[in-house]
Amino acid sequence: MNIFADRGGVAVGYAEQVHHHAASRTPAAWPHQVGVIPSRAGSFQHRAEVDQLRAAVGGGGTVVLSPEHGRVGDQARRRSAGPVHRSQVLTGSGGVGKTQLAADYSRTAWENGGVDVLVWISASSRRAIMDGYAQAGVEVLAADPKKPEQAARAFLAWLEPKAGQKPCRWLVVLDDLSDPGDLHRLWPPNSPHGRTLVTTRRREAALNGAGRRLLQVGLFTPQEAAAYLTSALETLGRHEPAEQIKGLAADLGYLPLALAQAGAYLIDAAITCAEYRRLLNDQKKKLADLVPEPGTLPDDQADTVAATWSLSVERADKLRPVGLARPMLQLAAMLDPNGIPGPVLVSAPVLTHLATHRTLGGQPPAPVTADDAVGALQALHRLSLIDHTPDAARQAVRVHQLIQRATRDTLTPAQHDQFARTAADALTAAWPDVERDTALAQALRANTDALTRHAEEALYRPGAHSVLYRIGRSLAESGQVATAREHFQHVVNETKLRLDLGHPDTLSARNSLAHVLGLSGDAAGAAAAYAELLPDTVRVLGPTHPNTFTVGSSLVRYLGELGDAAGAAAFVELLAGQVPVLGPDHPHTLTTRHTLAHLRVLSGDEAGAAAAYAELLPDLVRVLGPDHPNTFDARNNLAILRGKLGDEAGAAAAFEELLPDLMKALGPDHPKTLSARHNLARLQGTDAAKAAAYAELLPDQVRVLGSDHPNTLDTRHCLAAFSGLSGDEAGASAAYAELLPDQVRVLGSDDPKTLDTRHSLAALRGLSGDEAGAAAEFAELLPDMTWVLGPDHPKTIFTRQLLSALRRRSGDEAQAGPSRGPRASPAGRGVAGEQPGRSAQDSVEE
Repeated sequence: MNIFADRGGVAVGYAEQVHHHAASRTPAAWPHQVGVIPSRAGSFQHRAEVDQLRAAVGGGGTVVLSPEHGRVGDQARRRSAGPVHRSQVLTGSGGVGKTQLAADYSRTAWENGGVDVLVWISASSRRAIMDGYAQAGVEVLAADPKKPEQAARAFLAWLEPKAGQKPCRWLVVLDDLSDPGDLHRLWPPNSPHGRTLVTTRRREAALNGAGRRLLQVGLFTPQEAAAYLTSALETLGRHEPAEQIKGLAADLGYLPLALAQAGAYLIDAAITCAEYRRLLNDQKKKLADLVPEPGTLPDDQADTVAATWSLSVERADKLRPVGLARPMLQLAAMLDPNGIPGPVLVSAPVLTHLATHRTLGGQPPAPVTADDAVGALQALHRLSLIDHTPDAARQAVRVHQLIQRATRDTLTPAQHDQFARTAADALTAAWPDVERDTALAQALRANTDALTRHAEEALYRPGAHSVLYRIGRSLAESGQVATAREHFQHVVNETKLRLDLGHPDTLSARNSLAHVLGLSGDAAGAAAAYAELLPDTVRVLGPTHPNTFTVGSSLVRYLGELGDAAGAAAFVELLAGQVPVLGPDHPHTLTTRHTLAHLRVLSGDEAGAAAAYAELLPDLVRVLGPDHPNTFDARNNLAILRGKLGDEAGAAAAFEELLPDLMKALGPDHPKTLSARHNLARLQGTDAAKAAAYAELLPDQVRVLGSDHPNTLDTRHCLAAFSGLSGDEAGASAAYAELLPDQVRVLGSDDPKTLDTRHSLAALRGLSGDEAGAAAEFAELLPDMTWVLGPDHPKTIFTRQLLSALRRRSGDEAQAGPSRGPRASPAGRGVAGEQPGRSAQDSVEE
């Protein structure tokens, strides 16, 4: 067997041949150990990988003792199921405990008589591997120490099973293999009597050859991490609160090496877990400052947590495409450790970054392609610095949070800020205008959150980065209106502080905040915000700037929704100035036309509004396209008006035509699609059919928008109303009773929709026979409706009529008052309204 053919050597076949060359030496008696097994770590944890390793290595023929199962003999081997893997490769990131797992397995096998010859080799280079084999040849075979290469060949040849030779149960451990190529033609043979165990950070296909199996070593589980840290501290007499220990374990990402070094630091610095966590969360602190000095590391560790990965980064940077791994890791360090979408890391800003910061040893920079970027990710993956799953586009890349922290620690302040803004550029470039893929949108938001935590200041220099507006718009469009409101309030505060009240970015943030106030149902708050914003926008940008028209259009809309027709009319003249400035086909001009059509709806001119939308729609299709969200809004609103004008069949047909277009362009989970389903449900033939359609819609709205979204509350109201109208009055009453406190909490007690629910509950109480109770509820409701809606509002008048009729029926003529109309079906009142489409003025500015 010529296993050293690449070096021109000839393998030595038998131990007796070696004895011929070194007759003066005596082979070691069995059992014999070559090399030193690393000491057992303090507070060593029995983890799932221990059992997996023992099962895998012991399952193919080796006699191995385990404390739990005793001797595994040949008879048990013959009964074992599954393939034979005589070589196991433990792969994983630095610090996950691969060496300790290999040492535990080796020590257990040795102490229980499971092996005759055990060889432990540090496999940091091909030369180190050859030296380890040579030492084994000298000790086990009495080979000549002056001829190390010959001794190494002899040992590898001796490992081959031979007829008539006493079998030797051997175990060879190659610890911390740095390059799979170093084992080319140096793998121990595939013997029924021997086993090979390799630990490495690499995970190339070459490590998974015939008879070999990769075993991925991961992090501690939360339970293992907490138990480890507790044991390590209690060994030295320290007792910490369990919640703080669990929190610290999570902060350290359950990495065994980090836990060990953090525990030692706690003892040395005489601080508590809570104090250590505070230091760890301080982004100005470097990871290297939060572990013991290199010479005082626990468990004879050679490197600090930060230094553990530095060599891996250097090696990854030397893999093809050369020089791209490090700059790619620097960007990934800015983003979400739990998953970075693939499109982000192959976007144009990333390719420019990689080309600019490529490390080529003085060679001029060259263009970088998307394939090169993927190659850089694969290089990092091969060194276990990241997990790269190309098929998982939404979470294609995962990076341990401490690897990210250690990487950021190597950056200068200028690099940190520059790379942060590049990461923000990449997120913005990868963010689709229309979020069809809700999971991708969620991943992009999570990455923006992570970037903001690491580098918020950089995102406001020299101005507010567009990603700050894009995430807010994404939150609003996905139905997370309350979160969007909080986000934009924060952006407004930061831009005021870091920039200026009149800075264009501050104006954009204020506009975005006003927009989400309106989306949340706070028309008064939106109107007030726009009224305050408009003069500042005119002062800074001028009266004819497109953004000025946008703010004015929005103000008109919300004044109209508040019933302030005079106030709205005062700004219509401002909006009329758009056409000569921007032109009739400018998107802002079209938005104004949309707003004016909406104002006609609010004023009660539904026929005029329908005509305005019908005139607007072809212009939207021509200018913006048939699949633009504003075009869909106009189609939605025109269909609503057709129904209100008496053409319910035409309205239903329009929604049935609109829905597939929305699903194709925006996706089934887009809020506009869900709103169209809501509106179509209202147009079903019977009350029972309407209730069924709302019941089918509700779980999708809860899943996508959340249970507190105003549209979700509307659907719950409609479901209760039409359930009652279809005969289930008890179920309707229960549903309204469950809905009311949520409306009070989310919308407020004075919101008209909250009043509608109170009205419906009172009406159903009367229908159930409790007319006295219904009268009492209407009596309590009437002053609130009068105050909120006004004494002459149709709903106020109707409530007054019901209360009068109920009092008259009870004989309370003094309190009854005059009746001003016939009694209608009370359960049919208060059904929530349609969900109109929003025009372009409602899109968040960036």
